[in-house]
Amino acid sequence: MKDRLRKLVLFASLLMLASFSFGQKKLGNETKEQKAKRMEWWTDARFGMFIHWGLYALPARHEWVKFREQLTNEQYQKYFDQFNPDQFDPKLWAKQAKAAGMKYAVLTTKHHEGFCLFDSKYTDYKSTNTQAKRDLVKEFVDAFRAEGIKVGFYYSLLDWHHPDFTIDRQHPQRPVNMTDTAAAFNQLNKNRDMAVYRKYLYNQVTELLTKYGKIDLLWLDFSFASKGNLPGKGKDDWGSVELLKQVRKLQPDIIVNNRLDLGEYEDGADFETPEQVKPETLAKFKGKTFETCQTFSGSWGYYRDENTWKSQRQLLDLLISSVSNGGNLILNVGPTARGEFDYRAKNALDSLADWMHANSKSIYKCTFAPEEYKVPEGNKLTYNADSKRLYVHLYNYPSDGKLILTGYASKLKYAQFLFDNSELKFEVQGDDIVLKLPAKKPLYEIPVVELVLKQNEM
Repeated sequence: MKDRLRKLVLFASLLMLASFSFGQKKLGNETKEQKAKRMEWWTDARFGMFIHWGLYALPARHEWVKFREQLTNEQYQKYFDQFNPDQFDPKLWAKQAKAAGMKYAVLTTKHHEGFCLFDSKYTDYKSTNTQAKRDLVKEFVDAFRAEGIKVGFYYSLLDWHHPDFTIDRQHPQRPVNMTDTAAAFNQLNKNRDMAVYRKYLYNQVTELLTKYGKIDLLWLDFSFASKGNLPGKGKDDWGSVELLKQVRKLQPDIIVNNRLDLGEYEDGADFETPEQVKPETLAKFKGKTFETCQTFSGSWGYYRDENTWKSQRQLLDLLISSVSNGGNLILNVGPTARGEFDYRAKNALDSLADWMHANSKSIYKCTFAPEEYKVPEGNKLTYNADSKRLYVHLYNYPSDGKLILTGYASKLKYAQFLFDNSELKFEVQGDDIVLKLPAKKPLYEIPVVELVLKQNEM
């Protein structure tokens, strides 16, 4: 009986230990306070620019064109041969990003196609061997740093060009006949060695983090599970644990996204990456550290004939919805093969620039409002915890010129439009506030009201 009891106690202890260990599984020893300090610039910034650029700008029909059309390396070679971005001016890119209110920028140093925009010593498949004859990443880094914009690198874990990257369900050379899947993939991969590619991946990430000075953000893309008999790739394929340790060693202050398939580790990622989701979906991420990545249109790379471009209101909704749920927005531009932002992208950036010039205080250093502040129906709130100011984004401008703030009577000290700091008078009605707005809506798609709260008084 005693022996049985001893075994039960030992078993229970092991279960508790295993549970504790699982909950505390970490790769490093950074504290929550240290992480918050490291992430502070990013959480204050709230708004960044993604730049997807590569050989796929030449076919101009989606960055996954090689996959979609199952093109071979030989068929795709013509884009490498013709790559000559004669209008590439990263200083202009940086000025356009800054004007639009973007505080950081992330460039695709290598996308899934395997083409490198930097002068890597581990491949000939790079921009310096094209007609461009330039290290485009270096020029990007120098230009954006000069404008005071934080610099980030995107690097694809996938590589459709490398001869040792094993063919899987996300590869252009996937089997045409899927009836005998395992045998088909095995046949295609018989001369490929993922260990060789894994070393290549490790070496190139090391290059990126040692050749260009301080890098603020690393965006690695992406892991994907197997589907039935169709193979995927994850942390073991990438050597994710060792890769992330190397990243942290080389750039201790860097911020890294969550696509290395390291969800079992508490510190396996710094932020989540909801991609191309609708604004209302972002409520699911409230309270989490996230950055939603979005496009101006339906493609990340330059797509000449794609016409589902978002309106200014849709873009503003994505930005405001991100911040009102405590997250960031990174908005993508796909430059043309000549190296320019096309006119539709310029127009979108200009529209954001006008709004951000007037209303950026409701975005930077802001997050979701405390629960005690009810959201006026049909509108959205952001909140600056440092200044103790609340921002009402007027999605639906009241036709009667009255905005009801339910339960704000004891909380509100002063109200004004944010774009010009013009006073907005208000009346107290019981526990509520009735803001008096001008009959004519200000010339902003979504005007912002700044509320100075009484708790701000010292």
